[in-house]
Amino acid sequence: MNKIIAYTDGGSRGNPGPSAAGICLYDTQKNLLHCEGVYLGKSTNNVAEYSAVVKALMRATQLKAKTIEVFCDSELLVKQIKGSYRVKSPTLKPLHQEVVRLLEAFDAWEFTHVLRGANQEADAMVNQCLDAGTDILIKEAAAQPEGPKLRIGGLISGSGRTLQNIVDHIQRGSIHAELPIVISSRSDVSGNQRMRDAGLPVTIIGRKDYPDIDRFSRAIEERLIAARVDLVLQGGWLCLWKIPTQFHNRVMNIHPALLPSFGGKGMWGPHVHEAVLKAGCKVSGCTVHFCTDEYDQGPILLQRTCPVEPEDTPDTLAARVFGEECIAYPEAVNLFAQGKLSVNPKRAAAAAQT
Repeated sequence: MNKIIAYTDGGSRGNPGPSAAGICLYDTQKNLLHCEGVYLGKSTNNVAEYSAVVKALMRATQLKAKTIEVFCDSELLVKQIKGSYRVKSPTLKPLHQEVVRLLEAFDAWEFTHVLRGANQEADAMVNQCLDAGTDILIKEAAAQPEGPKLRIGGLISGSGRTLQNIVDHIQRGSIHAELPIVISSRSDVSGNQRMRDAGLPVTIIGRKDYPDIDRFSRAIEERLIAARVDLVLQGGWLCLWKIPTQFHNRVMNIHPALLPSFGGKGMWGPHVHEAVLKAGCKVSGCTVHFCTDEYDQGPILLQRTCPVEPEDTPDTLAARVFGEECIAYPEAVNLFAQGKLSVNPKRAAAAAQT
């Protein structure tokens, strides 16, 4: 990418007080590439302004931009970056030095002071973060990694929303992959049309259409091999199948609870959340694991947790857990693609290698 145009803003409520940084990145055709707000905790307005510029430069570097033009409504910051005003604050000096270091990666750069009215998008991100007390991501842009795309085969039995989350990440560029095949175990579920609407081919392989599990499993295997799949993702897939040797540690599933608790045959969807609530758990979450020929027994890859609130119903808990699933599954896929997963044969667990 030749040039990125960045709008940045930072602010605090209290100076110092709760603070946030907002950035919006555009290409030269004014297409929004990336827009996010970062909650910083307690700091000053100036620290927040500098933090926003640092974040914008880091994102632009990841996108391999050759030049960058930054618009900022802090006149002091712009003068300091241009060298017309000395940085006196010991708190700001490290941030100023980081900005200078990051600018060395660009062939050319420019900083321009604008009035707040011309910086509304970044300003809005700051206020959203401060209102929410957490990071806000509106649009994510990721640098396209080199090398071939990971070929994923998807297995669904229901709404397909888990797989749709993966599709969304692929389209945003945060997962370097493609989905050449989706297999559904049922012809009457909404996920089939959801996948077709996303432009993906759907093949129906129903368990009842085969006399035994061996032939059912072989039909799945043949389709996955024909599609030259590297990794299989089960997304709401409810059928046990015999995983062939060549797909060992290449089939993932995400379970809406913290395994090994609340797993096994019949423990899916609302049944899981009902069991969690009945047990009086204070914490729940999700588990990504490699699949074996037994329900929910494979090596655990990663887990994310969330609180169980006193007033929770199975539906409200499910919604909170699904939010964690939307983070955990893409993370596990990227770890697999980067070769950062290994399975310890002496333990029923998998580990990320750093």
